[in-house]
Amino acid sequence: MAKTKTSYVCTECGADYSKWQGQCSACHEWNTISEVRGVGSQPKGARGARFEGFAGSLTEIQRLDDVSLAEQPRISTGMQEFDRVLGGGLVEGSAVLMGGHPGAGKSTLLLQAVCHLAESVPALYVTGEESLQQVAMRAKRLGLPTKDLKMLSETSVERVIQIAETENPRILVVDSIQVMHMSDIESAPGSVSQVRESAAFLTRFAKQSGTILFLVGHVTKDGSLAGPKVLEHMIDCSILLEGSSDSRYRTLRGIKNRFGAVNELGVFAMLEQGLKEVKNPSAIFLNRGEEAAPGSVVMVVWEGTRPMLVEIQALVDMAQGGYPRRVAVGLDQNRLAMLLAVLHRHGGMHVSDQDVFVNVVGGVKVAETSADLALLASIVSSFRDRALPQDVVIFGEVGLSGEIRPVPSGQERIYEAAKHGFTRALVPKANAPRKPIEGMKVTAVTRLSDALAALEEF
Repeated sequence: MAKTKTSYVCTECGADYSKWQGQCSACHEWNTISEVRGVGSQPKGARGARFEGFAGSLTEIQRLDDVSLAEQPRISTGMQEFDRVLGGGLVEGSAVLMGGHPGAGKSTLLLQAVCHLAESVPALYVTGEESLQQVAMRAKRLGLPTKDLKMLSETSVERVIQIAETENPRILVVDSIQVMHMSDIESAPGSVSQVRESAAFLTRFAKQSGTILFLVGHVTKDGSLAGPKVLEHMIDCSILLEGSSDSRYRTLRGIKNRFGAVNELGVFAMLEQGLKEVKNPSAIFLNRGEEAAPGSVVMVVWEGTRPMLVEIQALVDMAQGGYPRRVAVGLDQNRLAMLLAVLHRHGGMHVSDQDVFVNVVGGVKVAETSADLALLASIVSSFRDRALPQDVVIFGEVGLSGEIRPVPSGQERIYEAAKHGFTRALVPKANAPRKPIEGMKVTAVTRLSDALAALEEF
C-alpha cells in the first residue's frame, strides 16, 4: 500500500511547510495554512513526469536573441467584447481561468462561445457540475448550434486527458476546476491539493499539445477566486465575470493576461437569448433623466485600452443620530473619507455633520484616481442643492495638498466625451488639449479652489 505523505500548504501563496504554523512565512498571512494529504511513494520518474512545469516540456537552452518573435495567431471567439478582454482572441496553448459568482453567467458565456467556435475548430466541453441534458437544454433555449460541439460529463482529470488525447480538440473547456480530482490525491475535490494538482496537470497538457484550455473557477464570499493562490500564477489569463443578481448587465474584467492588457473590460447584457455584447457601454451607463439633478456628475474612466463615460451620484444630508455615515458603492470608501478631509481643508466646505452617500450608476466599480474631482463635484452639487449642467464632464486626481493632478490618456478622455455630445469639460491643466476641440470648451485647473470656482460658473 502506498505511504501517505502529509504536508501543509498556504492557500494564499501556495508555499509548502513540513508542519503547521499560524502565519505563512512567505506572504505573512495568518490562518491560511491547511493540511494536504497525498501519496508519497511514487517513483521519482513518474512524479517528475507530471511536474515538469506548467509551460510544458523542457527544451534546449537558447540565447534570448535567438528566440523567435513571430506573433502567435489568434482565434476569435465571435464576440468582440470577449476578444477585447482576452487581448484580441484566443492563443494556442493558453490556459484561461474564468471566475464569477453563482448565476453570473460563466457557463452560459463559455457555452455560447464554444458552440460557435466548434463550427470551425474541434472543441470539447467537459462538465462536472451539470448533466449533459441540462447543458443541452440550455443550448437549445439559447438557440445555439449544437451539432459540432462534443460533450463529456466527467470529473476525473486522468480520464479527461485520456479522452482529449484521443479526440485531439483545439479548445477544451473544464467546468469547473473545483469538482475535478486526481486518483493519487487522497483529499476531497475542491481542496487545495486537488485544485492545484488538477490545474497543473491540465495546464501542462494544454502547453504540450497546443490546446486552448478554459477553466471555470468558483469565487469566495469576498469575490476572490477560490482555491490556492498558485492557481492564478500557473494560468496565462484570469478573467472575472461580475454582475449583481438584480442587474441585467455583466462586466467581464481581465485580472491577469500574458497576451494582452490587464484591467480590460467587456460589457454584456443578460437576455433570454443569453449574454449579448454591448459595443457602446457609455451609452448604457449614461442613461440619465431629462432634467438635471443635484449631485449627478459624468466622469470619464479608463478601462484597459478604452475610455468609458459613467455617471456618479452623491447625496449629502444632515446626519441622523449624531454619527455621520460615509457610504461608497463602486468606489473606495477610504478614499472617500480622505477626499472629504481635503474638501474641508482646501475647499472650506464643512461636511463633518452630514451623511455622505456616493454611487456609481450601472454597477461599475471604479478603482482609478481619475474619479476624485468628479466625486468632489457631485458632493458639492448635492450639498449646495444645485444641479450641474448635463453637458459637463469632469475628471482629475486630487492630492492631499489640494492640487489637481493629471491622469493618463487625458486628451483621449476629452475626445470620447466630445463624441458623446458633451460641450464642456473640467480637467487638470496638464491634460488640457494643445489644440482646441470643435464644440468643446475645456476648463483647466491646478488647485481644488480653482475647480470649485469653476463649478460656480457652470
